[in-house]
Amino acid sequence: MDLHRLGWNRSWAQKLKDLQDEGLSPARVARADRGLYQLLSASGAVRARLSGRLRHHASSAGEFPTTGDWVAVRSLGQAEGAGSQVMIHALLPRQSAFRRQAVIAGGRTQEQTVAANVDVAFLVSGLDIEFNVRRIERYVSIAWDSGAFPVLLLNKSDLADNPTDRLRETARAVAPAPVHAISALREAGLEQVRAYLEAGKTYGFLGSSGVGKSSIINALLGEERQAVSGISHASGKGRHTTTRRELILLPGGAIVLDTPGMKVIGAWSDEEGVGRTFSEIEELASRCRFRDCRHASEPGCAVRAAIEAGELDPARLRSFRRLSQEAASIEQRKKELARLRRLAHRDRIVKGSASAGSQRRGRRQRRRGGRSAGRHGLDADV
Repeated sequence: MDLHRLGWNRSWAQKLKDLQDEGLSPARVARADRGLYQLLSASGAVRARLSGRLRHHASSAGEFPTTGDWVAVRSLGQAEGAGSQVMIHALLPRQSAFRRQAVIAGGRTQEQTVAANVDVAFLVSGLDIEFNVRRIERYVSIAWDSGAFPVLLLNKSDLADNPTDRLRETARAVAPAPVHAISALREAGLEQVRAYLEAGKTYGFLGSSGVGKSSIINALLGEERQAVSGISHASGKGRHTTTRRELILLPGGAIVLDTPGMKVIGAWSDEEGVGRTFSEIEELASRCRFRDCRHASEPGCAVRAAIEAGELDPARLRSFRRLSQEAASIEQRKKELARLRRLAHRDRIVKGSASAGSQRRGRRQRRRGGRSAGRHGLDADV
């Protein structure tokens, strides 16, 4: 398989070279499932698992390979090709990463990387009873933070009574990200999606359950490859079908990444992504009298003035505050986790040094014991 077909370029080649190990070769993660990986390489599809060293040095689940990642692998000895297995020794530095909070055992949360190395993030929302502009703002904020370029796809335009009004509302909320109303079922507006597609570029489809991500991909493929289900009459939503993240090669050379729907999208982003999503509030805030203005009751607040003049929706400010607070909390948590990792690393060094010192002392004592036994004519092995 031609690696350039998978998005390989000079930048990735340099990152592999930086590892300074000529025995490693590149592959891209097409699918990840609980520590087992399906990779696409120059030899075709191969199965893979993580090396013990890579698993040990990962400080969080977010540092394990995920769909879309480029990894450095070494063959386990058998002939490569379909069905063969390789060992993943390194994760090449990501160009983009779509991260969120995931709930784990005990109700705790941790970082989860949903998709990696996506060039354009198609954020899909339904123009049906599930339409929610506040949820869309959350997705856009995380997309900006990921490093990918967000594009909003408002699917199911055939089910909306007022698609134009919702299109305008969304465009105001997410500018400068582009917004398109489409219908995968009727294949309406898909030419707007195809206009973004370029060979060797990766396009991630992300959104809540049942918004029609797989239906859009099937329309782009020209075949029913991704399983889809009909609309639930009880909820008006599409029935969730995709259960895993997967890379798919389109006939024209573009690469798409399908993802399962996410019921909850907890942010794992910083304040930069929030600022880009709410750029008009950031611009207004720069004109407030006080630099630390909270946009509540302070005199000279340009944000409150815009709300009173009907130029800014109060709901936008509430959403901005909520996401900003989450971002600040996440940033604080990241710093604490980094501190704990440094302490753990220092403890490992200290314990390693202590263990090495103990071994050296033991060897010296054994040598002294042997010399002493020799001087007294004793058998040192007794």
